[in-house]
Amino acid sequence: MAKRVAVIDIGSNSVRMIIYEKTSRFAFHILHEAKSRVRISEETYQNSGNLQDIPMQRAFDALENFLSIIKSFKARKTLCIATSALRDAPNQKDFVNRIKHSLGLNIKIIDGQREAYLGAVACANLLPEQKNALSIDIGGGSTEFSLINKQDIKLNISLNLGTVRLKELYFDTNDIDGAKKYIDSQLTQLDNINVSSIIGIGGSFRAISNAILNSSSYPLKKLHAFEPDYNEFIEFLKKILVANEDELKKLGIKANRVDVIKPGAMILLRVFKKLNINTLISSGVGVREGVFLSDLLRTSKNKFPANYNTSVSYIIDLHIDNKAYSNQISSVAKKIFDLTYEYLNIDKQYRYELAIAAKLCLSGNSLHYYSHNKHSYNLIKDALEFGFTHKQIILIATLAKYAKRKLPSSSHIDKFRDLLPETQQLNALSYLLSLSVALLSHQPRNIDFTISFEENVLNIKSKNSLYLAKENISKLENLNNLTVKILTEN
Repeated sequence: MAKRVAVIDIGSNSVRMIIYEKTSRFAFHILHEAKSRVRISEETYQNSGNLQDIPMQRAFDALENFLSIIKSFKARKTLCIATSALRDAPNQKDFVNRIKHSLGLNIKIIDGQREAYLGAVACANLLPEQKNALSIDIGGGSTEFSLINKQDIKLNISLNLGTVRLKELYFDTNDIDGAKKYIDSQLTQLDNINVSSIIGIGGSFRAISNAILNSSSYPLKKLHAFEPDYNEFIEFLKKILVANEDELKKLGIKANRVDVIKPGAMILLRVFKKLNINTLISSGVGVREGVFLSDLLRTSKNKFPANYNTSVSYIIDLHIDNKAYSNQISSVAKKIFDLTYEYLNIDKQYRYELAIAAKLCLSGNSLHYYSHNKHSYNLIKDALEFGFTHKQIILIATLAKYAKRKLPSSSHIDKFRDLLPETQQLNALSYLLSLSVALLSHQPRNIDFTISFEENVLNIKSKNSLYLAKENISKLENLNNLTVKILTEN
């Protein structure tokens, strides 16, 4: 696969482009993205589905600019897909052929089930693991659903149910009852589905989640993997349906989505009414990421290897110079955790987050050595994007920030109280990581000490003096109930 890959998604409402760069076999990051609200489906639903000249010209102009951007980044592969508006259009070939002949871009029109599957591939690989969840991707012309259980995708459904479609067929004439009946008739295809969790992919769900997130005191302003409160979400949907344009903007709905947010809100309300939902997860990824991943993972059944995380690998690839040393810190931290977690009353589940924090705690060195803890914290908080809950992200970032002399400050704990473990466990985890870093102060080629735990004392034995380790351990803000002894073997 090419190192740099561009993906273009021609939707009914917007055309989107994103450029990815691989940093190793399965690790990647985003170099650039762009979006244009060309609304290629405008006025198609009153014209037998035919694409109209002005919207097609807008799409042509956007694609021409996208290809210029792709060329500037020297991407070696461009994947372009089109969804509902083009697949429903009797004159689709006119547009596809014009783009191919004038711009040299091949557009692949995908069916609804493939569109649903690609969105689900992105969610299954890039969100925290979900059990028996239903993804929903509300587009301009169609809405896609998939059943996701861990990394398995069980069912893909596409309905002729989209925000622009509903707007032009019902909302523009204020036929709200007609819209409800049409939505419910389409949703009969969900009759035999029993799930309690919804993963929101499409623009409507993201717009609403973003509005709720930005108006709240929630401390992590990150949409991906955000879990809005179900009842609050329902009330927000109801407010949208009765709001005028000015009120929608005050609610935090962006101007470019004001005219289609009500159809999207109504679809969500009717879906929630039909299913017994209690958990919502916002996804920052969707069809574009699915297109990229289906190419990246084509030899592994569209799944990452077991116990692999692409965001962790990306940070290591680009920001960890001494990977062997990083792995040593992680190994020592896990060893000390295994010996002491019961005594220190730490939940065993936090071993994973401690190990990741140990691997990444030096990542800030790549930005500035003398403030590397601060930079590691910010880098992890922002770039540890895929496969982690918000609680995991904040815990890992916090441990990296305080992997030095002091335990986490009370102001930091207060800010993230709802996302962090209780203080006693957090302090213990923080100390274990700082202790691991201190023990490896001399950066040995191989770990040259053994660790044991007896009678509340952590014994470190080595044939070497571990002089720097002793000095740095003495500077740590200690846990009151744990004693560390370093013994030199003869």
